[in-house]
Amino acid sequence: MPEDDASFLLCAEDAFFFVDAATASTCTTAEQIGGWCSGAEEESAAASFVAELIGGEADYSPRSDYSDRLRSRSVDPAARADSVAWTLKVQEYYGFLPLTAYLAVNYMDRFLSLHRLPQEDGWAMQLLAVTCLSLAAKMEETLVPSLLDLQIESTRYIFEPRTILRMELLVLTALNWRLRSVTPFTFIDFFACKVDPRGRHMRYLIARATQIILAAIHDIEFLDHCPSSMAAAAVLCAAGETPSLTLLNPRLAVNWCIGLAEEGVSSCYQLMQQLVGGKRAKTTAAAAVNLCSDEVLSCDSSSCTTPPPPKRRKRSPPPVIT
Repeated sequence: MPEDDASFLLCAEDAFFFVDAATASTCTTAEQIGGWCSGAEEESAAASFVAELIGGEADYSPRSDYSDRLRSRSVDPAARADSVAWTLKVQEYYGFLPLTAYLAVNYMDRFLSLHRLPQEDGWAMQLLAVTCLSLAAKMEETLVPSLLDLQIESTRYIFEPRTILRMELLVLTALNWRLRSVTPFTFIDFFACKVDPRGRHMRYLIARATQIILAAIHDIEFLDHCPSSMAAAAVLCAAGETPSLTLLNPRLAVNWCIGLAEEGVSSCYQLMQQLVGGKRAKTTAAAAVNLCSDEVLSCDSSSCTTPPPPKRRKRSPPPVIT
């Protein structure tokens, strides 16, 4: 083997899935937004690329029967809800990217759709949640807290780093080491550009769609919808709150890109409208992020990387699991 041949280090994934983090996450700069909203030739190339991603997004989703297993309680929906709520709490505490939280839940759902966890005492589910957030943070964040510091307030157990690292290997193996997932954040920049080609409302559309997507991950009904449909529906909901863009509907959205299905976008859009309007189940509304908050609209890159304040010590620390 030649000394300069490092190909043996690469995972056996399709080359086009090796996209950079800027493409797979939300746009924050005018230069990135301009990449989607440039001339006709660039837009056509972007549409072809997005169509390829839509074609492969099922490979990064839980098994098709997973949502039914949650509804039948074969997989504990309450334990999942607690894990999602904890993940979002840590994401907010440390200022992680929205994509980090979404990836953590994506890894957890994919793992649970393939493997059963012991349900007694809830320690296994908590370990899985910590593990998936650790993996997601390593994928997306530049500043990652230690494995002990990641386990902030409201955890029943504290896991030693070696235990989490062993669990990370189990999760990686189950997911076939495919962590660069296709998510709704892969698409929202492109769809927002389709809605607002001049870019007047781009930042608001992306920020608002991000809020809606993070709120939606609490609700198991959205597990029946693919990432591209969720992205399109979230952008449509955001556009519906902008006076100059209110005439858009799911029927028009299918023309944005090859692969979008009107039925899928429409049904997901209806669910998101119920979520935004507070008509979804009370448990979902109580757990969801505040969709009326403007905090995400004023967040810049510096505020998302500021180290968190020191942790407060608990009077009665949870048991340590090795």
